[in-house]
Order: sequence, then C-alpha cells, then structure tokens
Amino acid sequence: MRQYLELLHKVLYEGVAKQDRTGTGTRSIFGTQTRFNLQDGFPIVTTKKIHFKSVVHELLWFLKGSTNITYLKENGVHIWDEWADENGELGAVYGKQWRNWEYGEVIFKSGMGADGEWYPDEWGRKSIDQIEKVINSIKTDPYSRRHIVSAWNVADLDTMALPPCHLLMHFNCEPIPYQLRIKLYADAVGLTKNEGEVNSNMFNDSFLWSQVMNEANFPKFYLDCLLYQRSQDHFLGAPFNIASYSLLTHMIAQVTNTIAGEFIHTSGDVHLYSNHYEQALLQLTREPYPLPTLKLNPEIKNIDDFKFEDIELIGYKYHPHIKAPIAV
Repeated sequence: MRQYLELLHKVLYEGVAKQDRTGTGTRSIFGTQTRFNLQDGFPIVTTKKIHFKSVVHELLWFLKGSTNITYLKENGVHIWDEWADENGELGAVYGKQWRNWEYGEVIFKSGMGADGEWYPDEWGRKSIDQIEKVINSIKTDPYSRRHIVSAWNVADLDTMALPPCHLLMHFNCEPIPYQLRIKLYADAVGLTKNEGEVNSNMFNDSFLWSQVMNEANFPKFYLDCLLYQRSQDHFLGAPFNIASYSLLTHMIAQVTNTIAGEFIHTSGDVHLYSNHYEQALLQLTREPYPLPTLKLNPEIKNIDDFKFEDIELIGYKYHPHIKAPIAV
C-alpha cells in the first residue's frame, strides 16, 4: 500500500489550502491515480487498522439497493449515522442508483423489488439494475467498453443526504496471456508451479491445453475496475473506498468467471482535512506490512447470494488504529 502512503505524503506536503463545505478546511490536490494489482494481495491499508467488517457490510448494503441504515446498525456499522434522518433514511444514494435507477414517465407497475420483496400494483417509474446489467455484459460481451455503473443521477442529487463521492465504476476484461493462463490453471488444479515443468512439451501443446482449460471452464480474462471519485477524504475515506471496490471487483470476477486483475483509483479533489494532519504524520512514520489475501466462498455464483460469512480476509497484519474526527 505504498501508493496510498505516497499520495498521503503528497497531499500533506504539496496540497493547496482550501475551504470546504464542512467548514473544516483542507489541503487539496486535483487529479490523481493509484493502481493496485489484485493478484499481489488484497489492497487494504496496514499502517493503521481498517475495520474490514464495516467495509464488507457497507458493500453488501449497497448491493441490496438499500437507502436505510437499519441493516448497517443491526451489524454494528455506524459510518452513515451522521447523514441519516430520524427514520434512518438517506435518500436515493448509492444502492438505489446501482440496483434501481429510475427513469421515464410515471407508470402503473408491480413486481419484484431490488430487495427481493414482491410489491403490489402501484404507480412508479421504470428502473434499471445496473449491477445485474454490467454482470451480464461482462459475461456476454467481454470486450465491450460499456461495462459501466454510475451513481451520479443528476435528477436525484437533491434527494440524497450526500451526493455520491465515488460515483462511476468502469470494468475492463483483459485476455490472460496463454502461458500465464496455463500457469494459473496448473496452480488452481494442484499441478506443479515449477516454471520448467509448466513450460515442458506437454504444456506447450496449445491444442491440448486450450481444450483442457476450456472444458474446465477456466477463466480467459482478467477483470479490472477503474473507479472515478469526485471527492476523496484521503485519510478516512480512501482506505475504505480502495478496499470496498477491490472486494467488489473480486466478487464480480467470481460470478462472471473471470480473475480479479487491477483496481485503478482515479480521483478529482483529493484532500486532507485540517484536523487529520497530525494523524497523517503519524501514519507516515509506520512501515507497511505485507498484504493479506481475500478468500470468497467459491460456491457463490450470483452477486446477490453473497453474505458476510462468505468473505474472509486472511493474514491481515496492521498497526494500531489512528482515531480521527469525521467532517460532516
């Protein structure tokens, strides 16, 4: 996670002082990109503890299409409490746009909602499940340049407790080079990973191994995810965003029979709040630990079937938590 720390250092020492919506004050730079190879380990910050339970439950909550914090509170996650109304509602935020983007004229409708409940006849609008649509497009048209999910619904911005910060994800299918695909297959089925044996005559029989791998339905593509984030709280928010979208990339890769490739984090305004400067200095004194690995329940083939118990982070070693106030 040195990419994260390098950007933290850059914002702290090169950022321009700005006022902001919260009145806290920031140091800010505009236009950044960090890249994380998801095959090198799961990109979660190790120079302070990140509450992975909250990352998982928030992502599952997004995928449920929910806009009420009840599920989060029931699972001990309070990161959205400050923005919810007295009934726990947030308006048409992320989950609503991901799973139920409404459009067109009001019509009379009935059917199954994004939460799996059957709704009786009612007046409403047509809607698009962007997550389902992008999964289908990855499966059926991997080379498409339109694997996009957007949370920035201009018509709904005024109804949101907080307009989306991480607002657009773009997926890309990258063909796995032939020899590398053989190595990955050999590893997956327990064959030797010794390069000499993998490159022996039997492994170089392209017809044989293409047939074997295709019959086994072994993945042909890496799945990359590029996130555009308009506003990035680099100390508190970015570690969650990186972990959340890396997890989502792994989950979508599993249900589309691809292999998680790269997570690319592109941001507009990247800032440190003035009451995070001391914490950032402390974090920069710490040496990162090796990255942990992510384990998903391999039986899950539908994105809506993932539960908290299906997601495990193995070998996460971290420095102590660094407390910092949130700007609301």
